Amino acid sequence: MSKSYIEQVHYIRIPVKDLEMSAQWYRDVLGLQLLNNTGELAILKVNEGPFLIILVPTEDETFAHFTIDNKQEFSIGFTSPELSKFHQHLIDNQVKVEDIKEDNGHAFFHFYDPNGNRLQVHW
Repeated sequence: MSKSYIEQVHYIRIPVKDLEMSAQWYRDVLGLQLLNNTGELAILKVNEGPFLIILVPTEDETFAHFTIDNKQEFSIGFTSPELSKFHQHLIDNQVKVEDIKEDNGHAFFHFYDPNGNRLQVHW
């Protein structure tokens, strides 16, 4: 197949324990635009692009990341042109963050949402 019928990724779903608190955290700490909170899910927009994040409540012990050899690996990566400032902003907001690392000129760090989902941001 030479051409994909898929145009773009429209949204990702993230499991959360407390929908209201999580929607506020993604809005207030990450600065995403909360479009709607139906009580069954919350829809957040990432800047002006078509990409959405959907928060889905669950009581299950599940995350939006996975493990390799029992080590947590992220599945959602964001970009930030002000990586150091964003890192400090998360620290100031008591977010669990790891140190900024660099790999061949590529800087990044991992952080966790209030539900324990491991996320990455890079520049």
